[in-house]
Order: sequence, then structure tokens, then C-alpha cells
Amino acid sequence: MELSKVVETLEEIASPELAEDFDIGRIGLTLDLDNDIKRIAVALDPTEYVLERVAQIGADLLITHHTLIFHSVNLISKELAGLLKIALEHEISLYSMHTNYDSAKGGVNDVLAQRLGLNDVYEVGMGRIGTIDECPLDVFIDHVAKSLNTHLQYVGEKDTIKKVMVFGGSGFKDDYLDIARDNDVDAYVSAELKHDVLRSYDDLLLVDATHYATENPAMETLCERLKDLLKIDVEFIANDPFLKVR
Repeated sequence: MELSKVVETLEEIASPELAEDFDIGRIGLTLDLDNDIKRIAVALDPTEYVLERVAQIGADLLITHHTLIFHSVNLISKELAGLLKIALEHEISLYSMHTNYDSAKGGVNDVLAQRLGLNDVYEVGMGRIGTIDECPLDVFIDHVAKSLNTHLQYVGEKDTIKKVMVFGGSGFKDDYLDIARDNDVDAYVSAELKHDVLRSYDDLLLVDATHYATENPAMETLCERLKDLLKIDVEFIANDPFLKVR
């Protein structure tokens, strides 16, 4: 299959126009080798492990959520050179779909809401709000951990949880937390909780379920969608950083 045809499909799934302003010019084909595509790999991050696995399985294209190069490059580090070397030696094109996939129908936040079993889901910017059967706080926390197969940290006191907002990745930002508050949300599930946030939003149950676990499910789902749409081999590559907790 022509690379351009794969790109057309990816842009139908998540139009680049959905991306946040800071993402413009940083998503799409970040390494275009104009190669024929016989096998595709999908992962959250273009890490060394992932790229080596892509080379091992003979995939021609790696699709990730996070891009290999985000900031302008004036100096190529040894680490970046090593990653590019793997891609270039094995003729692996790279495509990233970042905040456009966060916002897209069936993207990061829709999949996250689905994994947590939210009902009556509606969009609030990139985030999603929905409901669950009302349950005690500890039951909800266990549910999130099991649904996403992750450890987590949380703060806040709520007797019961019913209304939930989700935001995959680094979502503990004032703009989105204010939306949660305005929508009378009980719990907010995202990642990378900071000290100033937990002090300012103590009226909400804030659940940090890790960046990887809140975004990775959508890449798994994308893998299955591409198999159905493109009718070629697509393999998902998991590369959990396995943060240790005590």
C-alpha cells in the first residue's frame, strides 16, 4: 500500500485540524521515507525498544501518539541520533497523531471513557464527561486501577462517585479542572498531578492514573481499527515504563 493512502486513512481518523496550536507542524509524517507499506506498527512512544521491535518485525511504518522530535533541533543528541539511525537503516517511516487524536471521535479520551465504563458521555474540549453507577470512593479507585491495569495516586474526599471527567495524558490543568468543577464532576481522572493543583481543587477527587495508562488504550484500539480499514498487518507494541511505587 502507498504511504500516502495510509496517511489519508489516519487523517480521516484524526484530522490534523483538531490539533492544539502548539502541535501544528509537529504531527503527521515526521519521517517520510515515501516507502511502500506492507506492515505497520503502533505504539504510544517511539522509544529505542519500540523502534528495535519495529525493525525486528519488518514494519515499514511506525505510528505513535508522541512524536520523536517535538522541539526545533539545533543539535542532534547521541540518543536522538541512535533512534534516527534505527529508523533510517531499516527504512521505517514515522507518523505521529498527538492532540488531534486526543480530541478525535474514537480517540484517546473516548477510549479512556469507554475503558472506565462511563455512560452518557459528552465532549468538553479534549476531555470527556460521563456517569457510572454510584459507588463509594474506594470502589471507584479500585475500578480505575483494574480497568487501566495500573497503579495510581489520588487525593480528595468524596463519599460516593457518580459523575466523572477523563482527560488522557497531562490533563491536570486549570482550564480543564474548571470545566470539571463547572459540570459538578465528582472525580477527575488524568495524569501528572502537581502539588499546586491538588491544593487548589480539593473539592474534587483527583485520580492520577499515569500518562501511559490513560493514553495507551487508545493506541491499542487504533491498531485494531487499522487492521479493519487497511487490510494489512498491523502490530501493537507495548512499552510501559513500569514506574515503581512503594
